[in-house]
Amino acid sequence: MALFDLKTLLSENTYPGRGIVMGKSADGKSAMFAYFIMGRSENSRNRIFERFENGMRTKAFDESKLSDPSLIIYNPYLKLDNIDIITNGDQTDTVYDFMKDAKTFEDALYTREFEPDAPNFTPRISGVATYDFANADFSYKLSILKSANGNPEVCNRYFYNYKPLNGIGHFIHTYKCDGNPIPSFYGEPEEVSLPNTAQELADLCWTNLNEDNKVSLFVRCVPLDGSEATEIIINKNV
Repeated sequence: MALFDLKTLLSENTYPGRGIVMGKSADGKSAMFAYFIMGRSENSRNRIFERFENGMRTKAFDESKLSDPSLIIYNPYLKLDNIDIITNGDQTDTVYDFMKDAKTFEDALYTREFEPDAPNFTPRISGVATYDFANADFSYKLSILKSANGNPEVCNRYFYNYKPLNGIGHFIHTYKCDGNPIPSFYGEPEEVSLPNTAQELADLCWTNLNEDNKVSLFVRCVPLDGSEATEIIINKNV
């Protein structure tokens, strides 16, 4: 598979929707991931990311303008012991609950489907990183749940397991590009090169996301020696 330039993938796509990047820093010292949200409607754009004790939530920036919270207010990130869970919807909680009960990422997502937002039927994208700090190692998985080319009668579920390589990440997003209806992402997660630090990854993502449509970004960089993680949250609404 060709190694893509994340800058190009973001800057040349006005609407990838919501996206997850997961992988290993170029120097091999850290696991890193990024999650971003975008929006075309006032309701979707009226959001911020807010950190809480063991996770992060989306929240209305202006509560008076919140018209429908059902698919836009959720926990994108939750931490469970040595596991980080990141998704584009309330399936974060599903994965958390299943893994807390010693079940698997896959078990959890077999109970879920794409979003009920006809005619787009937005895919549910999810990622999980599992850390082995005693051996300075980790592994990660990605998933996408999507309709069968827009047919809501069928949910296709795809799972990808990765052994990390220095400077390599994988990027999965909800939409191939802008449109009406919006075409879903298809194919395998895109293999991209990653920098060394959370700040570099945050700058790379935020600078190249479409200025009109970008809403919020979360980046987390986890040193494999077990030291404290670095996190960055950027909200367009401040």
